[in-house]
Amino acid sequence: MLGHRRLSDAQPLRRRRHRALLGHGQGVLELAKAHRLPSPPAWLRSTPRHSSYRQRLHRAHGPGYSGGRPRGTGRRPRPAGPPGPGLGPWVSGTRQRRRGADVTAARGEGFARRIEPYRSELLAYCYRMLGSAHDAEDLVQDTCLRAWRAREQYDETRGSLRTWLYRIATNVCLTALEARGRRPLPSGLVAASEPLSPLVSRENTAWLQPMPDSLLGAADPAGTVIERSSLRLAFAAVLQHLSARQRGALILREVLGFSAAEAADILGTTVASVNSSLQRARARVKEFGGGHEQAGEPSTAEQRAWIDRYMKAFERADVEGIQRLLTDDVIMEMPPVINWFAGRGGYGLFMEWVFEHAGTDWSLKPVAANGQPGFAAYRRVGEGYELHTLQILTVTTAGISRNSVFREAEVFASFGLAARLDAQGLPTA
Repeated sequence: MLGHRRLSDAQPLRRRRHRALLGHGQGVLELAKAHRLPSPPAWLRSTPRHSSYRQRLHRAHGPGYSGGRPRGTGRRPRPAGPPGPGLGPWVSGTRQRRRGADVTAARGEGFARRIEPYRSELLAYCYRMLGSAHDAEDLVQDTCLRAWRAREQYDETRGSLRTWLYRIATNVCLTALEARGRRPLPSGLVAASEPLSPLVSRENTAWLQPMPDSLLGAADPAGTVIERSSLRLAFAAVLQHLSARQRGALILREVLGFSAAEAADILGTTVASVNSSLQRARARVKEFGGGHEQAGEPSTAEQRAWIDRYMKAFERADVEGIQRLLTDDVIMEMPPVINWFAGRGGYGLFMEWVFEHAGTDWSLKPVAANGQPGFAAYRRVGEGYELHTLQILTVTTAGISRNSVFREAEVFASFGLAARLDAQGLPTA
């Protein structure tokens, strides 16, 4: 009977432990606690700021929902007091596992600190591959989590930590690209339009998005400065015409400077295959007239001066002043609208139409994306201003050669733009 009582006393506790080991819908943190294992650092556990996964959860279950069981329906609390009879050895073993878990936790935290500084360049890499700031943030988060979980498998004698992280990030990107089409700009889809032709919107197309400079942060610890010219919208648009592996080979070899052997290791292929993909990628880039090297590009201060003059002319609705700042072959495109315009004359005609229909009272706020200057345009509505467009401009020594205009709510969110401004141009609640 004594043994029977011990079994009956222990079984409820075992069932509770079993539910805890399964996580019982409580998420990664509860699972780690139940196992007495270290939990990932906070920056690894957090969902990206603009995560589409989090947005889907909120739409389905309401704001604030983060997965798992509703509050108050978790596992029952353990009874207070000492454990039941016959559980002494189990408790002793638990204490030993806790001590081991403390050591593992310290190692995990140390590894997390080693990979965290690489986030900026991994984010830039994933953006070049995907063409979306939101997707890039999600994939970098996935990359860091996979690296942290597989940290015991990393072998320093086989390669650098940077190369190992890029291998994980590349696998994540290639998998994502299998389910996604390319993200073009209108100029890569259709011929140029007449400036006053009816605007045609294509909402069901996934368009190339700008990358806010604020998301890239400081340079990485390996001393590799993120090459801003390789993030330019024009170059990012050309990359979208390449296959996934051609894109990877070109970025790894010519932008990031990996050797052919390192690129082959990262892509999981042979050196011959990498060289073949790189050759085809170069031909495609040449065909579409793109490249990440910008000859004769003005300094950052000079570019900002060009944009300041453009913004002043825009706020005055001065079309002639705007035209004087443009190159002869300037391009304006506005996804999701597929119309795009080429030439100073067509640009001017379209701007006259804009000021006629949207008004001449504007408030502009400077922004920076893809290493390029730009601004958010707010038009007068009632007593304040309403967010209208985000405009990213390409500046050359001869003037402004391209204006990429965005109106998608997802793009506005990535830049943290206020929806409205008051009469003084300050954000309103």
